[in-house]
Amino acid sequence: MDLDDGKRFRELDPQNMLGSIDVLPDQLHAAWSLGQSLPLPEMESVRQIVIAGVGGSAIGGDLVVAFAAPQVKIPICVWRDYGLPSYAAGPHTLVLVASHSGNTEETLESFEHALHAEAQVLAITTGGELSRRAQAADIPVWQFEHAGQPRAAIGFSAGLQLAALHRLGFLPDPASEIENAVASMRAQQEELRVEVPVVHNPAKRMAGQLIDRWPVFVGADLLAPVARRWRTQVAELAKAVAQFEVLPEADHNMLAGLVHPYPFFERIMMLFLRSEMNHPRNLLRIDSTRQTFMLEGFGTDIIEARGETRLAQQWTCLHFGDYLAYYLAMAYGIDPTPVQAIETLKDQLKSMG
Repeated sequence: MDLDDGKRFRELDPQNMLGSIDVLPDQLHAAWSLGQSLPLPEMESVRQIVIAGVGGSAIGGDLVVAFAAPQVKIPICVWRDYGLPSYAAGPHTLVLVASHSGNTEETLESFEHALHAEAQVLAITTGGELSRRAQAADIPVWQFEHAGQPRAAIGFSAGLQLAALHRLGFLPDPASEIENAVASMRAQQEELRVEVPVVHNPAKRMAGQLIDRWPVFVGADLLAPVARRWRTQVAELAKAVAQFEVLPEADHNMLAGLVHPYPFFERIMMLFLRSEMNHPRNLLRIDSTRQTFMLEGFGTDIIEARGETRLAQQWTCLHFGDYLAYYLAMAYGIDPTPVQAIETLKDQLKSMG
């Protein structure tokens, strides 16, 4: 498909997923601002934080943890499952329960576990059952308005969590970094928007390289959750298989697999996400690992994050991936919004009780 055919894009994208990608900088800014005014009781006894969520509601937590971990002086992790770990109990634990719809069954169970374990809880949602249960239990609810898909609300998910961590005193004020991230995303958009032709649009060109190939996205520290985000966006928008790997862990196992099946290697594209603010040793690993794959016949490329701050580099790289996944969906001639396979599985689970 011609990736400069705007008319065809509109036909394939009737629910305007592209519009959701275009407004991501504004969404992140709006979420941070909203998070300054929402009700938040004092939680002075908190000594650990668990962010409970799955899918599009969990990736915001991943981004926050990767950004905040060097600054937050208490344990903080993301929980993607039913229930909660046994240590997430008592008033010294804060559980941030994130569900876009408010009806995610895994996250609702995590919410109930947090209540029974007498942990402190903050619910982040657009409404649904989570909002109802939280209000009934007198739990603070940070409710936001977003009518689209959960994956298109990543700015709300991450921005509200950053606001909560700052207001609770665990994270130094990231306001200036958020402003820089927003400005950097907007500047980068000037060459990523749909009206920019392929010859000048790196996201369109990269999407063209991924057609009929198995992409592997590799990230480290700050960009590790961004690599995950790229994989999920390619799956949900382009309905295409992909995987993500994280350095340095991948160097301790993945490299041993570069023997079989050799004929398949030419169909794999390794994309290394790189930030100048990566750990110095991870920067060396990115270059060395890429060279190893190149010598074995893999296609490879590097995506350089942009911006002057850690948060800006994280979010410009994420935003590039959103455009890339969208253009790949267009190249495959598929509507990027519906996720029928996921909805079918949910219906099957409901029918089982």
